[in-house]
Amino acid sequence: MKPAWDKLMKEYKGHASILVGDVDCTAGGKDLCEKMGVQGFPSIKHGDPNNLEDYEGGRDEKALSAFAKENLGPTCGPANLDLCDADKKAQIEKFMAMSEAELKAAVQAKDDEMKEAETTLEKLLKSLQAQYEEATKNKDATKAEIKASGLGLMKAVSAHKKSAKSEL
Repeated sequence: MKPAWDKLMKEYKGHASILVGDVDCTAGGKDLCEKMGVQGFPSIKHGDPNNLEDYEGGRDEKALSAFAKENLGPTCGPANLDLCDADKKAQIEKFMAMSEAELKAAVQAKDDEMKEAETTLEKLLKSLQAQYEEATKNKDATKAEIKASGLGLMKAVSAHKKSAKSEL
């Protein structure tokens, strides 16, 4: 992926409204990566710097280039109302009419909802993991009991009987 990314950075270098860059999250960029919610490497984020989203497309040169051409550049927002449809304009106007405190509280509420969704999923995954581990233990114990009850000997006797019949 690195060569494809480097080529994309070179292609958009100096572009008026598109920035393609990289950050070393293990060194000087660690604080920025934590602030932006980077959890794995390599991660690709895109969009408004105040609301970066995870890129989930292909990681080869062709996929990255196609995504950049189709999705990067000015987007609907307070600075580019002309790029917004009527619904988004109305939403922006509603948010612009809010006081700074109201807007901050609304953002916090939505961030809390996002965090709750993540927490709910994490709890489910832990529960599923515990269920899986318990089921695996039960399966292993059951298989051990079956083997201990003579399964191997049953198979040996069955094979012996078949070979004894064929000898007659």
